[in-house]
Amino acid sequence: MYQLLSPTDLSFYELIDSGNFEKLERFGDYVLARPEPQAVWNKSMTDEDWHQKADAVFKKTKGGDDKGEWRNLKNMPEKWWVKYDAFNLNLKLSLSSFKHVGVFPEQASNWQYIEQKIKAFQNPQPKILNLFAYTGIASLVAKKSGADITHVDSIKQVVAWSRESMEASNLDNIRWIVEDAMKFVKREIRRGSKYNGIILDPPAYGRGANGEKWVLEEGINELIQCCSEILDEKENFFVMNLYSMGFSALIPQTLVKLHFGEVPNQEIGELYLNDSFDKKLPLGVFFRFASV
Repeated sequence: MYQLLSPTDLSFYELIDSGNFEKLERFGDYVLARPEPQAVWNKSMTDEDWHQKADAVFKKTKGGDDKGEWRNLKNMPEKWWVKYDAFNLNLKLSLSSFKHVGVFPEQASNWQYIEQKIKAFQNPQPKILNLFAYTGIASLVAKKSGADITHVDSIKQVVAWSRESMEASNLDNIRWIVEDAMKFVKREIRRGSKYNGIILDPPAYGRGANGEKWVLEEGINELIQCCSEILDEKENFFVMNLYSMGFSALIPQTLVKLHFGEVPNQEIGELYLNDSFDKKLPLGVFFRFASV
């Protein structure tokens, strides 16, 4: 069954409005305006209303990539904290040069799924691998749920950011790996390592720790094949999210069938956020399955 999933438990977040290729969002006490290529409709609020509400606005630099700068309208801090009440987590947010702030709220549906599957395992401390883990909220949720978590990202500063949120949330013993995801998985295959859960959220483009080039369309087939070799055969879950314009949810479904075979309890669909005017903003396709 094709599903449309949107979070319902994010007290620290609100999508206020979207349109004209932008979104207006509240993260804790602060409101931000950022580019959003999928918001192809009109704004429901006026530009003046957006300007009055926004504490900071992200403007892309010329050149075609996602880099830019934040224009601070109301002297908001560059870094701040929010409380994720559903999991009792303290999350550090920051204004980055790539418009991100450290949390992707639409992923909350996957975070709930991860918690449910970990708690359903017979193994009281299952091994979970989070690839392209970024600031690691999925890692924190998995750790909070009792898992032994390995967190892999190629950017050292982002891993340090994740560690700050872990410590502020009174958690510890996450295994931090600063490395290219493909290289790490291939090494785990050679070691004969197995994981009960794999969380996979690759970017459209990226660079590994040593400059390795990642292009989603070119690398995703091999990566899924490698993941199939390290996922535990008996007790497992697999969560994959893809945010790339024009990517169909049939792509991860086909890749999983090719490399894993027929899998149980599969779910497929889109993640979205609903703004306060009931406009649904799509923010990625997902495919997931679990033995439990």
